Amino acid sequence: MSTEDSKLTVRAVERALDLLLCFAEDSDLSLTELAARAGLHKSTVHRLLASLEVKGFVRRDPASERYRLGYRMWELSANLVQDDDPAVILLPEMERLRDQLGETVSLYVRDGLERIRVQAVQSSQAIRRVAPVGVRLPLHVGASGKILVAFGAPELQRELSAAPLWADEAQKAAFERQLQEARDCGYATSLEEREAGAAAIAAPIVNRAHRMVAALAVSGPVNRLTAEAMKEDAPLLLEAAARMGKMLKP
Repeated sequence: MSTEDSKLTVRAVERALDLLLCFAEDSDLSLTELAARAGLHKSTVHRLLASLEVKGFVRRDPASERYRLGYRMWELSANLVQDDDPAVILLPEMERLRDQLGETVSLYVRDGLERIRVQAVQSSQAIRRVAPVGVRLPLHVGASGKILVAFGAPELQRELSAAPLWADEAQKAAFERQLQEARDCGYATSLEEREAGAAAIAAPIVNRAHRMVAALAVSGPVNRLTAEAMKEDAPLLLEAAARMGKMLKP
């Protein structure tokens, strides 16, 4: 295979993966929507989708002409979980914390300048904070984002500070103060920072090698998860995070 052919092949793979990633936010999409999101011509998208459909990675509804992820994705995901996966190992402790505090408990990891919710245990209360697994959220907003930055590598804070995310210098300075507060007390809070009516408190999960693995967060409506309530809940959250850290391999 020539160098040019190799480049074309790699480009096709990248474009196909870009199409699959479009389904991270929506369960079904049309050809037009996929082309717009991936920034590709419809003819190119049509060819790529045909290949993905043959392999079982997407499926097309003949009636609506819309596409969904195929069953082959389920086959792959069945092998995703590993024995040392924090999302699996820590689930019982997350359920225990949910039962103690009565609110939704989530586990976040960092990916670049974003955080991903990799596990969640929903509150059993009628009015609750629903936390879908797999969602990507910004690092610079929210309690768990503060934790991932405050207890992460110093280079991360510098990179985040230089990123074009801030409305002004005052917002950036306020965030940096909140990071220091989180380091001082061991946890961070947020009140309606990202979503109206929602509040959260988060703490770092540090493994036996003293490396932060994830952020453990408790979230709920602001009428229940008030500033006073979060202060009262903090000891239980910190105890849970400490237990979870000891469960993880160095």
